[in-house]
Amino acid sequence: MSESTQQSGQAERGRPKSRIGTVLSNKMTKTVVVQVERRAKHGQYGKYLTAKKKYKCHDEHQSAKPGDKVRIVETRPMSKEKRWRVAEVLVKAEVQAPEHQGKVEV
Repeated sequence: MSESTQQSGQAERGRPKSRIGTVLSNKMTKTVVVQVERRAKHGQYGKYLTAKKKYKCHDEHQSAKPGDKVRIVETRPMSKEKRWRVAEVLVKAEVQAPEHQGKVEV
């Protein structure tokens, strides 16, 4: 290790990766599943495709609900699959009124 990077006793870190996506599930404790969509042009045919990827993210305060738009940032590994955490909730999902289940009143 060079002296210039270790003079302060701690290595400098770059800016963490950040993504914006939609919460699909919050059924796990302090964990949400976030789907991130990106549009990419096909190399040969030129058609624009929507690539979707799901990330398991740490949500310390359990504030994200399904349908919310959130910003996630890369962090240290917290478990086998969790390497991202929820930084902020950008847009809250609209709350739907519960529909009548079962019998319909006539």
